[in-house]
This record gives sequence, structure tokens and C-alpha cells, in this order.
Amino acid sequence: MRSTLDRASGALERVALQLGLWQTGPSRRPHAGTDASARPIRSRRVGVMSDVVITVRGEHETRIAPERAIAHLTIRAEGPERGAVVERMAALTEPVRDDLAARKSAGTVTEWTSQRVSVWSERPWNNEGKRLAPVHYATVDFSVTFTDFAVLSWWAGEVAEREGVQLGWIEWQLTPETRARTERDVATEAVGVAVARASAYAGALGLSDVTALEIADLGLLSRQDRPEAAPGPRMLMAKASFASDAAGGAPAVQLQPEDIVISAAVEARFAAR
Repeated sequence: MRSTLDRASGALERVALQLGLWQTGPSRRPHAGTDASARPIRSRRVGVMSDVVITVRGEHETRIAPERAIAHLTIRAEGPERGAVVERMAALTEPVRDDLAARKSAGTVTEWTSQRVSVWSERPWNNEGKRLAPVHYATVDFSVTFTDFAVLSWWAGEVAEREGVQLGWIEWQLTPETRARTERDVATEAVGVAVARASAYAGALGLSDVTALEIADLGLLSRQDRPEAAPGPRMLMAKASFASDAAGGAPAVQLQPEDIVISAAVEARFAAR
């Protein structure tokens, strides 16, 4: 009877050995028919220290004074006769074009552009719900670029007093060279913030060696919980605020440009050990 049990036990141990559940060692006394060096593996595992992955975000922004301004204005005419409206539009735009051309030659205007005349008609309704005779409209849009803001202030005051002229808004900008340089500097600072933040986290864990694994604009880093996409360096375009000035001899329009904000944000992943 014992011989039968020993043979069955030996068969089970051979199967376990094939499945990797046994390993060699001198501390296990074998049953009959088994390898004398086989013994069972205990379930205990030995932990191995691995790198700690740290994912952080870095942001930076700067404010810089605008270098040029683009003024947008519209000249508008309307009337019951289409031909008369078009002629009226030509009479209103000609002195504005001549003035801008002279300023461009003098160097006080960097550049200016105008669109083609837009002409359309509408039939308004009266209080009794009846359609009235057509009314014809014509408009021309101008864009004028200045680098001297004092000159812009005087010009805005003068042009706003012309018949049919509507001064729209002033768009403050940087030159392309300044914008590219500033965006590059802001992005570099944002990366530095991410590195400093990751190093601080690693130091709190008693780790000192921090190695970059990935870096990207917000929303582009490969991970499951993706945030809302956002741009990298971005520039917020400031618009002018206007204030009337009734004092004689002073510009009719006082311009109050705000600084342009350029910001950048990145996501980065580091390995710390």
C-alpha cells in the first residue's frame, strides 16, 4: 500500500517539476522515483527597486509692451439710389486714401491696406409691416499699421471726425522677430519649471537622479487621462481702450495699450531613481 502511495506522489512531483513548481535544492527529501535534488518553491518573492515615474506640468508667462498697432476703420455710405451711393463712397474714401499714402511716404505709417467696395441693398419694413423702397449701402474697410503710438493717437482723432468714417478697434502686436524670440524664451522657462518640479518630487522621495522621458505641449503627452488640449506658447492680442479728451490742442483720442501676454505650458514625464 505504501509503495503505491509513493509511486503516486512521485508522479505528481514529476508533473510539478515540469510545470516549474519545483526547483533544485538539497533541503527536500525526495520520494521514491523522483529527482533527489528537487524541492518545492515557496510563494515568497524578493522585491526589486524600480524607477519612479513622475509626470508634471510646467508653465510660464511674460508680459511685453506692444511694438506696433493696427487700426481698423470702415467708411460707410447709404441712400435710395445705388449709383449715388457708389459715387458718395468714392468721395469719402479718396481723401482718406490720399492722407494714408502721404503718411506712408513720410514714414509715419508703416503700411496700410483697403478692401474693395462692398455694395448691397435691403428693403426695410415700416411699423405697419409693409416693405419700403430699397436702401443701398456701400462700405470700405481699411487697416493701418503704426509704430509711433503718438502719431496713431493724433491720426485716430482726426479720422474719427470725417464724415462716414467709423473707427473700429486698435490691435496691438509684436514684430514677428520679437514674438518668435519671446515664445522661445517662454517655452524654455516652462520646461525649466517642469524640471524643477520633478526634481522637488524626487527629492521628497529620497531620490536624486532625475531623467527626462517625454515632454510635450498640453494634451499631447501619451497617457490615458488626457487633459483638454491647449496650445504651447500663445500670445494674447491686446486691443485699445479709448478715452475722449476735450482739452484743446491735445489728441481727440487717447490710446491706452495694454501689455501683450505670452504664455507657455508643457507636460513632462521623468524617471527618478
